Amino acid sequence: MEAVREREHLDAIEGAEHAHRAEHVRAAAAAIRARCVRGEELQVAIVLGTGLGALGAAIDVDGSVEYSDIPGFPLSTVESHTGRLLLGTLGGRRVAAMQGRFHRYEGYSLQQVTFPVRVLHALGARTLVVSNACGGMRADWNAGDVMLIADHINLLGDSPLIGPNDDALGPRFPDMSEPYDEGLRATARAVAAELAITLREGVYVAVAGPNLETRAEYRMLGTLGADVVGMSTVPEVIVANHAGMRVLGLSIITDMCLPDSLEPASLDKILAVARGAEPNLTALVRGVLERM
Repeated sequence: MEAVREREHLDAIEGAEHAHRAEHVRAAAAAIRARCVRGEELQVAIVLGTGLGALGAAIDVDGSVEYSDIPGFPLSTVESHTGRLLLGTLGGRRVAAMQGRFHRYEGYSLQQVTFPVRVLHALGARTLVVSNACGGMRADWNAGDVMLIADHINLLGDSPLIGPNDDALGPRFPDMSEPYDEGLRATARAVAAELAITLREGVYVAVAGPNLETRAEYRMLGTLGADVVGMSTVPEVIVANHAGMRVLGLSIITDMCLPDSLEPASLDKILAVARGAEPNLTALVRGVLERM
């Protein structure tokens, strides 16, 4: 069974290099649309990060599609990433939630990583809510805190927009002066205040992974202006901006990355902290959608 899964993963890597061509986006969107119980267009796309897939339980689901049944979709290989697209309603909005995302360290190109964002935009989503688990680099913050992403730094060494541009999908040189929508951020702050949820706000830096960083690297990242570090999110946000979508980004700090008091991290601990903080994330997302 493990050999079969590995072969499927390799086939997905080799077979989806056409991502970001409009005709392939339309084909994947049609496959999803054919499985929708209700014919309404999507309004919001949600990407659930490591340990955060249970937010799907808050959605009034009326349909789901396995990634393996969507043409061009990669396959999730990371623990806690189920590999399923949920279709339904949350906060009065029609949503599609990705239970599992893709990463460069899995062997995928950034075009493949972000292909689902293209497809969900084609299905009508004009807002992207993206979440992740991350390491915190601020001594005055704590594991379990939720951070509102105000800006990001891309240290992946790549961009999902490299290569020929398809003008049907977005402009050659998209503006990134406000990658995270200020109106959505203001709403998130208001919701957090109403619910008495501690909401940090700062800069997310994306690195390639999958190894965690050294003490010296954490010092460097902090000097560059980053507050938290992770291995995802930025590619999806770049593509969402390219497509003209509004973006809300939320990070759960799952481990503290303080160079002078650094402790070994484990996936089990990271997942446990993410799951413990997930009710706050769910409440924030629902509250923002209700006020959109």
